Amino acid sequence: MPDLAQATRYSGGFLERLGLLLGSESDSEDEKWRKRWLLIFCLIMNLAAWIWPTIYWAMGLHFPYPIPVAYLIFSLLTLIIYWKTENFALFRSFQFGLFMFVPFIIQWLMGNFINSSGIVLLALLAPMGVMVFQGVRESIPWFVAYLALTAVSGLFDFYLAEGMVTGIPMKTISVFFVLNFFMLSIIVYLMILFFVQKKEIFQAELNEKNLLIESERQKSEQLLLKILPEHIASRLKSGEKTIADGYEDVTVMFADLVDFTWLAERMSPRHVVRLLDNVFLEFDKLTDEWGLEKIKTIGDAYMVAGGLSKERVDYAEAVANMALGMREVVMRHPTLNDQKLQIHIGIATGPAVAGVIKTEKRLLYDLWGPTVNLASRITSGAVAGTIQVDETTYRRLNGRFSFEQPHAIEFKGKGRVTIYQLSGK
Repeated sequence: MPDLAQATRYSGGFLERLGLLLGSESDSEDEKWRKRWLLIFCLIMNLAAWIWPTIYWAMGLHFPYPIPVAYLIFSLLTLIIYWKTENFALFRSFQFGLFMFVPFIIQWLMGNFINSSGIVLLALLAPMGVMVFQGVRESIPWFVAYLALTAVSGLFDFYLAEGMVTGIPMKTISVFFVLNFFMLSIIVYLMILFFVQKKEIFQAELNEKNLLIESERQKSEQLLLKILPEHIASRLKSGEKTIADGYEDVTVMFADLVDFTWLAERMSPRHVVRLLDNVFLEFDKLTDEWGLEKIKTIGDAYMVAGGLSKERVDYAEAVANMALGMREVVMRHPTLNDQKLQIHIGIATGPAVAGVIKTEKRLLYDLWGPTVNLASRITSGAVAGTIQVDETTYRRLNGRFSFEQPHAIEFKGKGRVTIYQLSGK
């Protein structure tokens, strides 16, 4: 006996190939499902259109054979029209129309409910199919039409039937035949109606929750990208638990507004925050422009690094260009210019360690190491309005940027360090 899983895979593949006859790979999963099952129903009905007349013929009974032949021809024509126009809604309506009217036409030609063995019950597939494939509201007119055609068939039987069957008049049999059809059809329809409505409500709620989850996910990703570099955020989202990287060569820059504390004491807190927000927003634009990584802000200080990602190799030059741009931003800013405030910047190049520190409430991406300390000390010792770099950075930039004569500064723990002042391109 074949394995059940293998049989399931085979049937699933068969249904998938059937769905491709009516659909395309660009369809959603729901559209593929609807097209696949409608095609299956059409194949079943076409098969029945051959089997029923064959059984009647084998038993020597009368059957209106031109009707199933015409049904097969019209069904094939609707399929051809669909392949030409790709109008699935038109194909669906044609097929449901055939499901609805052909059983009633066969019954009327055969005489009554009994002679046709209640074939009109197959017409119930039309409103049920519309409910499943289109929706509850669209199925209501179809179900009303089905009940109306059933009632008309009952009237034909009532006024045309004659004789007795087991002591019960044929007219009475016709009445109860119609009542039974009505009762069965209504119960089946209402059961499916309840199921489909519940499914639609559940699907709507699920879609709403999915949209909410997606919206929250996008917000969290945007927030993550605001506090972490993009390549670090991607590693966290991929499931990496601990992020700690050692870099042999990075360029670190600190920028600090000189005498900003003095200015902040003379302004309201709202104006202080608004001023820093405005200035740092311009700095952020420069960070994006030069493809660098903003590490953090500390009060009125701004920290940037280059070389943390593989997107560019000229990160030292990019940091220098950003430093010149930051100095230009401060010089053009009306409030800072009116108060004669300036910026001093320190840049150093060398090894560093980078990583993410996790606490219960936040994530922090930071840099550590001698290069970071050197850049911070160079900034503290820089004159207002100047950009100072260490010797390693100077060797990277010399020839593309202008520098003043070097000078030595004594740093605690490092001794005398040669510093170069960057003046421009």
